[in-house]
Amino acid sequence: MARTGRKTPACPGEGRDSGGLRRRDVIALGLAAGLSQGLPAFGQQTMASVGAPAAGPFVRAVGTHFELAGRPFRVTGVNNHYLAYASKGEVMRVLDAAVAMRANVVRTFLQPVIGSLDGATPTIWDWKSRSDASDLGVNGAYLLYWDSAKGEMAVNTGPNGFQKVDFLIDECRKRGLKLILAFLDFWAYTGGAQQMRSWYGSDDMYTFFFVDPRTRRDYKAWVQQVLTRVNPLTKTAYRDETAIFAWDLMNEPNARPADALNAWLAEMSAFVKSVDPNHMLASGHGNVGDRPTDLHVADLDFTTWHGYPLYQKLSPTGFNTFINKFCALARVADKPVLLEEFGYARSNPDQVAAYQMWLDTMRKNPDCAGWLVWRLVGRQDSGRYPVDNDPHSQFDVHENGGPLWSVLRNAALAETLQETPGSSPEGER
Repeated sequence: MARTGRKTPACPGEGRDSGGLRRRDVIALGLAAGLSQGLPAFGQQTMASVGAPAAGPFVRAVGTHFELAGRPFRVTGVNNHYLAYASKGEVMRVLDAAVAMRANVVRTFLQPVIGSLDGATPTIWDWKSRSDASDLGVNGAYLLYWDSAKGEMAVNTGPNGFQKVDFLIDECRKRGLKLILAFLDFWAYTGGAQQMRSWYGSDDMYTFFFVDPRTRRDYKAWVQQVLTRVNPLTKTAYRDETAIFAWDLMNEPNARPADALNAWLAEMSAFVKSVDPNHMLASGHGNVGDRPTDLHVADLDFTTWHGYPLYQKLSPTGFNTFINKFCALARVADKPVLLEEFGYARSNPDQVAAYQMWLDTMRKNPDCAGWLVWRLVGRQDSGRYPVDNDPHSQFDVHENGGPLWSVLRNAALAETLQETPGSSPEGER
């Protein structure tokens, strides 16, 4: 999803080159040759011990749905793209709005990624922008960068780096919210995979990152750094953090050709599970084609899809049919299928009615695992809400008591009551 509220036109093509996924012992053969398993030294700086799964209350995938401590857990969630680099106030305002909406899961991406601090390796996006956080003004924050002196990737563990993620996790824990964290973003809005391939002089958007041994090594080193980091605020390693719902390998990993995607998903999902056996894992793929590319990857616990009727050329009713189709695939695969992003512009006069229809469909279909709307925003430090004027992609949700807010809040509440037999909605609205 585009970071400024505008859906990138590249997304409708996502997944078209991707056929059904073959088993890992077959698909991993094609691109595995030549990859060194050694990780850069920085990947061990915050290492926590890796062993058997922790005994804490982690959410699990059970058939077509999720469970927490043996009870159904229906995802009623929100996306926000700036939580990993925003100010503390901006983060707390979004999380407070999520609580007010009765959301239980918040999704975001680990970012930004830049070139070198000395400028010798260029940053390919406007890192110095003075825009609001929602409009990609990161105010000097960065997580990954190129170390020119050492000639390798490096991690910023300081207050304008990893400590922002520490804060986000701690604040979610305080509010009883759970996080889906994508290890990386495919898109270049704040660097992502595109910045990482540019470190090595490549301008190949769709293939290089997923097949080059150096970027695959860097990705694994980054994942290991994330999973084994001990949060100084919670005294808990990320891999043991129960406030984390699941990991996404990447937000919308649009690798081409299909074999490159299949091999990368298999290799990286197996690696993540070898370091973190506690949390669920998904690809984060938009899967906008007729069949998810990742449904049968053994080490992925659930499948994701991202739905925007305009870009998929669907009417609201047609999109409603699409919802039931994807939930039916969950039953066939015996694996949850999660609508991880969706949006329909407020310029459409039937926006609220469409959201109501889709949310009702997912609540009534036992094979639907839940939803996360794109996107919940709060006031920026400038004092204003993000500007979302593009008539084709006015997806922003505000805590304003309006019709869209009420539909989402009531839908989240209804899912919660559905999980609790005998509960009554009276007095909750």
